[in-house]
Amino acid sequence: MSTVNNNVATQATANQQQPAPQRTRVDALKSIMASPSVQEQFKNALKDNTGPFIASIIDLYNGDTYLQKCNPTQVVMECLKAATLKLPINKSLGFAYIVPYGNEPQFQIGYKGLIQLAMRTAQYRIINADMVYEGEFRTMNKLTGEFDLSGVKTSDVIVGYFAHIEMLNGFAKTLYMTKEKVLAHAKKYSKSFSKESSPWKKEFDAMAIKTVLRNLLGHYGYLSVDMISAFDNDADVADRIQEDVENNANKSPIGFDDAEVVDDPPANAGSGENGTSGQGTITGPGF
Repeated sequence: MSTVNNNVATQATANQQQPAPQRTRVDALKSIMASPSVQEQFKNALKDNTGPFIASIIDLYNGDTYLQKCNPTQVVMECLKAATLKLPINKSLGFAYIVPYGNEPQFQIGYKGLIQLAMRTAQYRIINADMVYEGEFRTMNKLTGEFDLSGVKTSDVIVGYFAHIEMLNGFAKTLYMTKEKVLAHAKKYSKSFSKESSPWKKEFDAMAIKTVLRNLLGHYGYLSVDMISAFDNDADVADRIQEDVENNANKSPIGFDDAEVVDDPPANAGSGENGTSGQGTITGPGF
């Protein structure tokens, strides 16, 4: 009996000395997702689709070693941004991404996500965006902003990207950007462009199409509340644009105290040499 007791005591001591298994970040994320308060937030956004979306978050985090370097709580918060827009985060679908910038995860919408949000407004008759191959681009009418892409494809070389919208009220607009212009735009405005985990590295054409479509919708499209929210939360460009504004905007207040008002010339003066109509003009800072 004493031998048995000694064996039990020895085993108990060994168990106490054994270090507890280390909790992984994946385990931490699963624990966060199981929290009632977190579950409630996702249920408010997704209703009956909460379960599959939460499962997709765990799959995404479990399969992305770059994302695992990020705080799981921050990952969940970025995923919630996609959930509120009802956009899936599966990489293969291309609607939305959670992209790690070093140790910081951020929500990023894909071009399919932009199309989805635009369709939900029920204001568009046609939304189209795609690649342009060598030989297809013919000319541009600078006055009307129309592009002629009716040329015959001569090779598989991609020379540019286009986006086209037609509204139910009859308004139509097309935007075309060469591959070089998209590349320059991405280098300037995309936070993720130089990151190894960036969609730009693996899905360049999809991101290029998104760039053109985003510019077109942002300037000429019907912007719903969800679309504006997606633009504001799109980390790929939002922070860089704000940084560009802060760096280049005129930080000095523009005043009119020093402005000079030029009176109308006499009625019999007619038009001047420069073809002006004789109306008063204002000169001064900022004009």
